Amino acid sequence: MKLGLLLVDIQNDYFPGGRNPLVLPEIAAMQAKKILTFFRSHGLPVYHIRHISLSPDASFFLPDTAGIDFYGSVVPQADEIIITKHNPDSFLDTSLKERLEQDEVTDLVICGMMTHMCIDTTVRSAAAYNYPITLIADACATKDLTWEDNTVPARQVQDAYLAAIDGTFATVMRSEDWLDSRE
Repeated sequence: MKLGLLLVDIQNDYFPGGRNPLVLPEIAAMQAKKILTFFRSHGLPVYHIRHISLSPDASFFLPDTAGIDFYGSVVPQADEIIITKHNPDSFLDTSLKERLEQDEVTDLVICGMMTHMCIDTTVRSAAAYNYPITLIADACATKDLTWEDNTVPARQVQDAYLAAIDGTFATVMRSEDWLDSRE
């Protein structure tokens, strides 16, 4: 077994002052940094996924803006891979699958943003490629969603998506539990 870490879309536009701020993204980034630190200290491969929107209707992750930059606490190091994507699936029309195969990665740990969109889509896509996946729940963030006249609070969105993923597409764990399991 060889682990690989996917850090999906931990980019400035999702933080306060960005074009599409999520609920408590700083906490998710802090937990993702703990996982990232583990991978770095053990010499395991890290893949930073960056979303750049090419849609003319896009309101965030616009090319050539500070919003597409990686958030400060998880900025890639020189030897870490950056994969650019243009849709919610980190595998679709990217080199991610080939890079994982080249690096002989067999199991994935995933952190990032937005839980209900790019995380859900990437986890399901990775599962379709038969990767065993651990999704770090508290290293992900989402936002309030609206359906008809109802606002679904971010906490409920997060819980619903994590519950749907857990046991079917991935094992969902908190960062401290995952780190404890590695000792």
